[in-house]
Amino acid sequence: MQDTTAPPYLKPEENSMAEHGIRGNSDTPLELHPLVYLEDGDEVTIGRPDTDSYAIFPPDGAQLVRRLEGGATPAQVSDWYAAEYGERADVDDVIDALRELGFVRGADEQPVAVEPVRWQRLGRALFSPFAWVCYAAIVLWAVLRMSMSPDLVPTPQDLLFSDYYAVIGIVLLVAAVPLIAIHEAFHALAARRLGVRSRTRMSYRFYFLVVETALDGLVAVERRKRYLPIVAGMVADCVLLGLLIAVADAARAPDGALSLTSRVCLGLAFAALLRLLWQFFLYLRTDVYVLITTMLGCVDLHTTSVRLLRNRFLRLLGRTDKLADESPWHPVDRRVARWYSWLIVVGYTVSLGTFVLALAPVLVRMVSGAVDRYGSGGQAGWVELVDSSVFLLLTFGQLALTLWIAARERTRARRSRTHHVIA
Repeated sequence: MQDTTAPPYLKPEENSMAEHGIRGNSDTPLELHPLVYLEDGDEVTIGRPDTDSYAIFPPDGAQLVRRLEGGATPAQVSDWYAAEYGERADVDDVIDALRELGFVRGADEQPVAVEPVRWQRLGRALFSPFAWVCYAAIVLWAVLRMSMSPDLVPTPQDLLFSDYYAVIGIVLLVAAVPLIAIHEAFHALAARRLGVRSRTRMSYRFYFLVVETALDGLVAVERRKRYLPIVAGMVADCVLLGLLIAVADAARAPDGALSLTSRVCLGLAFAALLRLLWQFFLYLRTDVYVLITTMLGCVDLHTTSVRLLRNRFLRLLGRTDKLADESPWHPVDRRVARWYSWLIVVGYTVSLGTFVLALAPVLVRMVSGAVDRYGSGGQAGWVELVDSSVFLLLTFGQLALTLWIAARERTRARRSRTHHVIA
């Protein structure tokens, strides 16, 4: 919002509108969709829940929007702002922003009825006191059994629960679907119990193929109530991990040795453990990253940190002409990025180390074993050859899918940037 001065050559009626900072009809109220407001310190989040469109306004700007939504005309709002703050607001600029956000209802657009969010009861039940007692009992029992029986502690070798590589790949792939679905469902249901809608999509992080649950509506929820929806997926992972270890223990053979069911459960438990540990690679914008940025009040910490790292690198090379402009960065992001940016470097190193030390040896052993069957001089039967073919197809198919999703997202981002430049 800024001061406006009317040029002296305007006609009287045009001069009246210019004094209000309004280019259009200043005496016609705007029709706005139902909006929600959340005050958080010196910022107010305003949003339209039915489309998950949100924006951050300063307190004075939020009061201006409230008055427009309440039926005041742009001219009335301009006069109120001048009387309240001693200066003219660029009301037209605010209205343009509201239109761009989709907050303004068109002349031929019907009022949108905000439908109740489904599955709220199930969400409340999953996070009721009784449910928390059950979750804690499962996890504590698993920890107790692992302390008493070290063979229940998941390790990379537990992934080799079968002599057939395709069986291992198919079991891990098929089991991953419900495990990931439960993780994302806990996110969604923890938010839906608060009346926040959700949607899911496939994406990638580094060398991981991931499924994301978008909870944009959380920005309009009181900050302390956002924490559970953010960590709910990790709660699900811990409970599932405990259940798999408990089943592996209960399915032992009569002599106490681990049965095939036990080994399969421990293999799935190790995969679930990796997904849980992955959440602590903050630079990948995981659940823990979202939790920390929410607690600190960051807006876009990852982007700010990456650009800060790039600026540091360019300064070392003396390429100061290529530095990114730091003025638009949010003050909180700028402050936190000073130390968080180094976690990006450390995080990538740890991720590569985890892959090399934990996953690569098992993967190399399985891939080399599958390939060796083709050169065994006819010693491998058709079952082994089919097994190797299916395993290699699954392994490299997932890699190809990850690369395809990465390329698609980069293409979309490039098209979006091109669109903004043309516009």
